[in-house]
Amino acid sequence: MGDGEGVRIELRLPQGLAPLVVSKGSIALDGTSLTVNEVLDPDQVALFLIPETLRSTTWGIKPAGAKVNVEADILGKHVARLMQFRT
Repeated sequence: MGDGEGVRIELRLPQGLAPLVVSKGSIALDGTSLTVNEVLDPDQVALFLIPETLRSTTWGIKPAGAKVNVEADILGKHVARLMQFRT
């Protein structure tokens, strides 16, 4: 990674989380709030990590294929909860 370069990562989402994740929405990976750049498949997304994120978090040293904790954006969780009570 050269100075000023970011890194694109692709991530397969845990089962059941895909409906809560949208392009340009937020997702938290290992506690780092990030923006989803693109939804590739129903259960796969792409993100772009900027150099500052790589420097100030563990993302700069995380190996490819590492397991991560994934949390959907709170807004998606609220919408899903509201949809349970639709009449």
